Amino acid sequence: MAGSQATALVVGASRGIGRQIGIDLANNGYAVMLAAKTTSDAQKTSPFPPDPNSSASTINTVEREIREAGGQAASVVVDVRDAAQIQHAVAETVRRFGRLDVVVYNAGAIWWSSVENTPLKRFKLMQQINPEGLYATVQATLPYFEKNGWRGRIVVVSPPIYSRFFRGKTAYAIGKVGMSVLVKGLAMDFVRQRRESMAITGIWPASAIESAATEFNRSEDASKADLRKPTIFSDAIIAMLRAPAASVNGLLDTDEDFLREQCGVTDFSEYSVIPGSTPRRIMPAKFPGLEVTEQEDEGRRMDSATARPIKI
Repeated sequence: MAGSQATALVVGASRGIGRQIGIDLANNGYAVMLAAKTTSDAQKTSPFPPDPNSSASTINTVEREIREAGGQAASVVVDVRDAAQIQHAVAETVRRFGRLDVVVYNAGAIWWSSVENTPLKRFKLMQQINPEGLYATVQATLPYFEKNGWRGRIVVVSPPIYSRFFRGKTAYAIGKVGMSVLVKGLAMDFVRQRRESMAITGIWPASAIESAATEFNRSEDASKADLRKPTIFSDAIIAMLRAPAASVNGLLDTDEDFLREQCGVTDFSEYSVIPGSTPRRIMPAKFPGLEVTEQEDEGRRMDSATARPIKI
């Protein structure tokens, strides 16, 4: 049944940042499809709502939170390592709400260590969930955006590209930077194909955000004074969705920088987990540009999709 309410699919919406994104999209008028791997009986969850950074928080409890606050939400199980499950989640979003306007890819796997201390099994898992899961999600959603006259937004949790990000977490960085390359490359496709109402944007936290990941990976001497609430991330995403498509297409930015430079926010104190604290910035103050002088001089462009098939 077709609906008139703008709809967002949030992949990786069970807890932490993903949960906050889903809740705040609903608070801003979106119908939200919440997708993740784990489920629960939300009606039997006690206390409710559960700790948003614990395993008790699932897509079902987040759906209940949104519904009890008067919003529109549904949930669908998806393991992003399975392309068929991703296809089902996208189709179920359109079946349930009648449309698809926004996709947020927040699913992720993390392992920060040297190459020597990152097992191949862990490396493969991160690539499956991070760049491969995103790629499958993008491919599953593009046909629906085409049916919608090429109007839509994709938001990816991936970082600006800079050298310091690779240090000490190379295996993780390979996947995350790969996601950022997809943001840049697909944005170029949108421009070249004149799909002016489409935009894909990457976003990353400027300071660490309180979440299941930071709780699990926090060192003993780390302080919550260095953490921000996930609302800074969802606020930045909502601001990106409100911005003209051309202004955010291909953008790789941080939550703080976008809110400051594009929305005029100067006081970020409300986002501090510990009132009065000033969380340490974990990102560089300035990022390098990626363009080269001869940016448009690539010569003859080859398109393998139209060339003779090659056996592999």
